Amino acid sequence: MLPSLFISHGSPMLALQPGASGEALTRLAADLQRPEAILIVSAHWENESLLLTAGEQPRTWHDFGGFPLALYALQYPAPGAPALAGEIARQLSDAGLPAALDAQRPFDHGAWVPLSLMYPAADIPVLQLSLPSRLGPELQTRVGRTLAGLREQGVLLIGSGSITHNLGELDWRAGPEVITPWAQEFRNWMVEKLETDDEEALHHYRRLAPSAVRNHPSEEHLLPLFFARGAGGAFSVAHSGFTYGSLGMDIYRFD
Repeated sequence: MLPSLFISHGSPMLALQPGASGEALTRLAADLQRPEAILIVSAHWENESLLLTAGEQPRTWHDFGGFPLALYALQYPAPGAPALAGEIARQLSDAGLPAALDAQRPFDHGAWVPLSLMYPAADIPVLQLSLPSRLGPELQTRVGRTLAGLREQGVLLIGSGSITHNLGELDWRAGPEVITPWAQEFRNWMVEKLETDDEEALHHYRRLAPSAVRNHPSEEHLLPLFFARGAGGAFSVAHSGFTYGSLGMDIYRFD
């Protein structure tokens, strides 16, 4: 059975400059059985409600600015899976989590950038599920648990965000060996609570974790972690690292 994953997708430049994190994603995909489909919750699709992409061939959305032209030339032409989207929407709705379909939504970079390194052939159907970020960690845990059975059907469930994410405090000149202490401390706290499966502490990380608000001025990049945790089982770290001093690049498995 496939695990669920949490991926820190970092800068969109990961697609052109994979580094250690990109290499870890490539190795991870090679270690997994080939998915029948992929369902991904990205930090970059915040919405008030649950929506699923339902297009036959979603576009690749370059939802960022100020990067090299080569990045905007990249495409990730993975097919959609409208029938599967309908089934998932029904499953969520039956669990008291109303969900609808969006046939126009393209793939944002929280989805296509990591997938371009994991499955560069873009030949596996991909769905995105929106992130109602205002409803916090508990909802994402519930959504993940509701959809956990998809793993047995060969669907790879991914939460794509970042274990730390404060763009205002990045050091753009820092190499991977430079790690800001307050970011490392927060990351270590999160890993400890994941290892001990302390759901109460994790759900209240904003009050309990060191420098929580400094690491996440807003929640959208951490919430996909709760989706992945809810959908999976035993926790393990597949990759750990930082870029720009305080941007966490961790990758977690929930088997």
